[in-house]
Amino acid sequence: MIITTTPSLEGKPVKTYLGIVAGETIVGANLFRDLFASIRDIVGGRSGAYEEVLGEARQTAIREMADRAAELGANAVIGVDIGYEVVGQSGSMLMVTATGTAVQV
Repeated sequence: MIITTTPSLEGKPVKTYLGIVAGETIVGANLFRDLFASIRDIVGGRSGAYEEVLGEARQTAIREMADRAAELGANAVIGVDIGYEVVGQSGSMLMVTATGTAVQV
């Protein structure tokens, strides 16, 4: 499966547009990770724990989007956009979405 943020694939014309596909995941941060991230915010630096969770969530959303595209018979997803949104009553969860257009090239 080819996945790209560009609206087309160079040298591979789109034969069939199959529709918009999306993948979503919601992750919550645990108490210890939150505490550690707060300390890092105070003293500066990057929060490796949060970066790892974000990376995993992004890959899960992309994988779900690709799976939905494959179910439609696609061999590529073009125009992919990845979005991040804080959700939950106290903003303690993060939603990651990946959307794109399923196509056959």
